[in-house]
Amino acid sequence: MKCAISLSAFVLLFAFGTRAQDSPQLPSSPVSDTGASAAALKTFASVTLIPGAVLPDWPGGMAAASSSSPGPQGAVQGVRPTYSFQAYGGYTFVRVYAFPGREVNRNGFDLSLSHFFKKGLFGVEGAITGAFGSIGGETSDFAFFGGGPRVRFSGPRGLELWAHGLAGDAHFGPRIQAFTQDAVAYEVGGGVDITAHFQRFAYRVEADMIGSRLYNTAQYSPKVSAGIVYKF
Repeated sequence: MKCAISLSAFVLLFAFGTRAQDSPQLPSSPVSDTGASAAALKTFASVTLIPGAVLPDWPGGMAAASSSSPGPQGAVQGVRPTYSFQAYGGYTFVRVYAFPGREVNRNGFDLSLSHFFKKGLFGVEGAITGAFGSIGGETSDFAFFGGGPRVRFSGPRGLELWAHGLAGDAHFGPRIQAFTQDAVAYEVGGGVDITAHFQRFAYRVEADMIGSRLYNTAQYSPKVSAGIVYKF
């Protein structure tokens, strides 16, 4: 009889110890002992609440964790600022197909001012191109003035891709008798802006085609340009 009672008591003690090990309890004062509280809370979450959960080590328990978690504002801080206006100035090279079988190269400048609407994707642009050289021993110039729509897209690593289409007037000199030096023209193309160290500035590279009709001849003149953008 005594042996049976002793054996039963031993079995009950063993079962109670096993159950205590399977269900760990949190310490009553998590703030007083930071290391023990964090370790106990990790074990409690992984066993009882969410299997496989990993909780960070922090001093102060749940209150500190909730205050350190990033809110909606934290995500907004990483977005690059968007400016409504862009002013551009740079070098340009134009290969003008002036007459049939006669092509002339011109070097000059490219200026533009763009304004984007509220959402920042679509806008309008005004541009001026002036390029200079000589032909037949005489000074020769080429110019384009135009305006039109512009669209831009944000790319990775501070890149901004864009495209535009402009309509306006083309001018070519010297003047040839019985022909005008001006004609309706258009420019289509695009490029990429690379954000500089200061976010208000960017480096621009673009390629365009200027179409015109001077001297009763259609001209399709490719243009490349590179320069600096200022955003405001």
